[in-house]
Amino acid sequence: AGSQLREIFDKINNLLSGKSVQSGGRTVSVTQHPQGLDFVYYKLAEKFVNQGEEEVASHRDAAFPIAVVASGIWEIHPRVGELFLAHLHKKCPYSVPFYPALKEGTSMEEYQRMLGYQVKDSKMEEQDHFLKRMSGMIRLYAAIIQLRWPYGNKQGTHPHGLNYGWRWLAQMLNMEPLADVTATLLFDFLEVCGNALMKQYQVQFWKMMLLIREDYFPR
Repeated sequence: AGSQLREIFDKINNLLSGKSVQSGGRTVSVTQHPQGLDFVYYKLAEKFVNQGEEEVASHRDAAFPIAVVASGIWEIHPRVGELFLAHLHKKCPYSVPFYPALKEGTSMEEYQRMLGYQVKDSKMEEQDHFLKRMSGMIRLYAAIIQLRWPYGNKQGTHPHGLNYGWRWLAQMLNMEPLADVTATLLFDFLEVCGNALMKQYQVQFWKMMLLIREDYFPR
């Protein structure tokens, strides 16, 4: 609900703005430690990505309320946005988009981690679980680039708007498809922000869809 989102947004914004907020039964402020603000920027960005990986992966519609708060915080506190992208790119290299290559001297376990897989006790996670996590993160990213915090008074442009989504889509189609991963991520991305891209890019968008259907799908 909007009132709940405003409450969450205000609490995060107040914390980042140096005000005291209640958390876990105590009063906290980033001014209590010289590195307090940097630490909170880092952890908040990490938590936004984790919500994509966990919450959105399980409940697809959760992408939108999480994204609208993340987008609004990003607009007021750009450092959060930079760190969000850093965490996102590390956990999901396909959000760059980038398919890491296996380099000489890299162990298979390390390479699997570079590809975004969770590896525990030398055992790689199952493919369907991996795809579900990647899907959640891409859906959150696709929601963020099209949403703005509706209660702000900023008149500027979106800090990371649809042009980044268009660039991501174009770069994906310039890369050779990767079994399972490419199909999953293209579907999720277009389901979440395809309509917004269509409205903004119109004829160019439909040309892109034709390219996907006639050239990219067969590959």
